[in-house]
Amino acid sequence: MKKHSLLVEKYRPTNLDNYIGNEKIKDTIKGYISKNDIQNLLFYGPAGTGKTTLAKLIAKNVDCDLLYINASDERGIETIRDKVSGFASTMSFRAQKIVILDEADFLTIMAQASLRNVIETFSRSTRFILTCNYIERIIDPLQSRCQTLKIVPPSKLDIVKHLKKVTDKENIKVHVNDLATVVNNNYPDVRKMLNTIQVSTQDNQLKLDKDTLVESNYQNKIFKELKEKKPNWITIRQIVADSNVRDFEGLYRFLYDTSSEYAPGREGMIAFYINEYSYQSNFRIDKEVNCMALISKIIETIKPQILK
Repeated sequence: MKKHSLLVEKYRPTNLDNYIGNEKIKDTIKGYISKNDIQNLLFYGPAGTGKTTLAKLIAKNVDCDLLYINASDERGIETIRDKVSGFASTMSFRAQKIVILDEADFLTIMAQASLRNVIETFSRSTRFILTCNYIERIIDPLQSRCQTLKIVPPSKLDIVKHLKKVTDKENIKVHVNDLATVVNNNYPDVRKMLNTIQVSTQDNQLKLDKDTLVESNYQNKIFKELKEKKPNWITIRQIVADSNVRDFEGLYRFLYDTSSEYAPGREGMIAFYINEYSYQSNFRIDKEVNCMALISKIIETIKPQILK
């Protein structure tokens, strides 16, 4: 394996035909590209499913000037007023200008309101492509000015086939069962799967170990505990502590995606709490404490009598 090359970047799709899944959305995008006329778009869905890749592929295949901003790093209103508005107001000799706002759900409410105004002001010259994990964090006036497209993860089988092609090209010896394990433990985050393969490859052979898989296994342990008749908050806290969890955003997404299984009929309230605590996590020094406060709310919601 080439040490200088990250698999997640090396095998990022370079055209829409290489992009796995979401065929209807790909057809829609191809139609826009063929006319060289992009609409304002909002891609939403789980992390690692290719939202950013789609946005960049669009910009790559049309005649445009491009501004890319990761809103998780630049979330304030000054980013919109200075960088975005400044870019949109400049003269261009290309067919159009495109602004990609990656992870737009990190933008503050004031920044989103300002962005809405910028979109309206420069509607003739500039198109905007937003990506987010949680569409609930995007204000309605901003959503209404975009075509919202939900990015659905590819099937596990399609991902296994894709990873097999990657390992073959990299001359990595791998058993298909190990690939299935990587997929099951990280689904639907393809980016995390590729990173797992890279860090677990020694002497051109995939060697999975307990430490490599523990991050994904802890999610399953928490899920199993939440499905118990009397889920125990202390047990879950121990799971989080023992697993040395760092990807709390991934855990929040997992809790959201599986809420219909551990909290049937109460998914709406669970989503409300996840959205609230996930947002608060961005401003908390101790993210584990914030996470466990969310777990307390979840347990209280699905089993109100337990915490009384």
